[in-house]
Amino acid sequence: MTAQETHLENGVLELVSSSKAAPSNPFIGRGIEKEGLRVTPELDITQSAHPKKLGHALTHPRITTDYSEALLELITPVEDSKESLLATLRETHKYVLKNMGDECLWSGSMPCRLNGNDSIRIAEYGDSNIGKLKHVYRKGLDVRYGRIMQSIAGLHFNFSLSDTFWEALKTNENNDQSLQDYKSSKYFALTRNFRRYSWLLMYLFGASPALDKSFLDDQKHDLEVFDDKGTLFKPYATSLRMSDLGYHNNAQSSLNICFNTLSNFTTTLGDAVVTSYPKYEKIGIRKGDEYLQINTNILQIENEYYSSIRPKRTAHSGEKPTQALNERGVEYVEVRCLDLNPFNPLGIDANQVAFLDCFLLFCLNEPSPFLSAKDCQCVERNFNLVTNEGRKPNLGLTGPNGAITLADWGQEILGSISKFAQALDKQSDQQAYTQALQVQIDKLNNVELTPSALVLASMRDDKRSWLELCGALSLQHKTVLSDEVLTDSATQLYTDLAETSFKTAQTIKDSDNVDFDTYLEEYSKS
Repeated sequence: MTAQETHLENGVLELVSSSKAAPSNPFIGRGIEKEGLRVTPELDITQSAHPKKLGHALTHPRITTDYSEALLELITPVEDSKESLLATLRETHKYVLKNMGDECLWSGSMPCRLNGNDSIRIAEYGDSNIGKLKHVYRKGLDVRYGRIMQSIAGLHFNFSLSDTFWEALKTNENNDQSLQDYKSSKYFALTRNFRRYSWLLMYLFGASPALDKSFLDDQKHDLEVFDDKGTLFKPYATSLRMSDLGYHNNAQSSLNICFNTLSNFTTTLGDAVVTSYPKYEKIGIRKGDEYLQINTNILQIENEYYSSIRPKRTAHSGEKPTQALNERGVEYVEVRCLDLNPFNPLGIDANQVAFLDCFLLFCLNEPSPFLSAKDCQCVERNFNLVTNEGRKPNLGLTGPNGAITLADWGQEILGSISKFAQALDKQSDQQAYTQALQVQIDKLNNVELTPSALVLASMRDDKRSWLELCGALSLQHKTVLSDEVLTDSATQLYTDLAETSFKTAQTIKDSDNVDFDTYLEEYSKS
């Protein structure tokens, strides 16, 4: 490595260690989008509509739905401290659980008991044109992949760095790009390294080694029988959610979405949105007066593309994600591969948030050459191996210098990440980041401490099925959070947000000036 390369590699670490990273000048922005199925007291997926007290799913800024009416999505604002992030998420959980009757939120990523494809009610967003579009898009997901795949829940972690940070790093590197172009290039460098190293997150945080047989709906699989109550599993799996059993489909497997530059990314993703796919052509767009999907292209819309991480930019009303990226560059990255931790009421805890800060800064700091087609195959192989066999003794991966065990490579990465934990802790009297890193080191040294191992151990020790374990945890979390005090001001805030969301949805509907057929035609051309 040349002296210049060493200087650039250490730039992020030097900046994190500087006064600009002090708590009085926070430089990391974080947000969480946490999904969770609403389930009945019998632990079946609910058939009820989105509760009115939770507001309108189309327009509420903090409480909406993902694929189905049952799949809640709780969204935090961007927060500049770990504490405020989790406090906001906890507050939202408390309001939701106090206003959903006798239902509870399923605590795991793999779903509760399902009763076939049609037991999953597609989400509804009202009769405005945009509301109808969101519903038809989900109908398209049904005819393409089935609803059952969409019953999986996860947690998305949004990560951004302040312009002050980027300006200082840009100056440190003597870079003459515009700030917008510089930020985009660095976020894509982070994204490429995330893809190289995200297998480690599957080992450390994967929490879905088992599922209920109703999820498979009689499809072929290679899972083993765990018990006589319908639980299936893989002995060394970390995250079945992120394996081929989860978010996977043949059409998207042929895509070659490139993460090397913003232009490459938006062009290759844009091509998939305008390229028709024969299988979807056979389905057709309509059956009589009923829409079956938005179009017959590989992707109906850009958000249909499944990936473990996405470069993102907040879009204006009516603006497509790639348009927003091309116009204004990358604003943040969205980490999408995280399982819910079923043992935690929020699905995530402070240690995980702290480690993600360090991990993403590490990804930004490491040299990040462009990924070739061969590199992408290697990245995907490593990731798939760890989701399916991550706890297997002496599991071998393919590192930058050839074959290496998961344990050895993990130790190397955590060793590099330790520098960021120390730098972040240097700005306060606490040792939160160092302690969070130690929790992960312990998992690497003792596989039985990983969430996936704890799930299987808990089922074995208590002789409980996946449904029984996750159901008991879900009820326990509801009791704990429902018993906590929700302040009058917080109650009023969420009441006001719900009321405003209905008014906003009505305003959107009233502003429609064309029928839905015309709206969809214009949308498809834009």
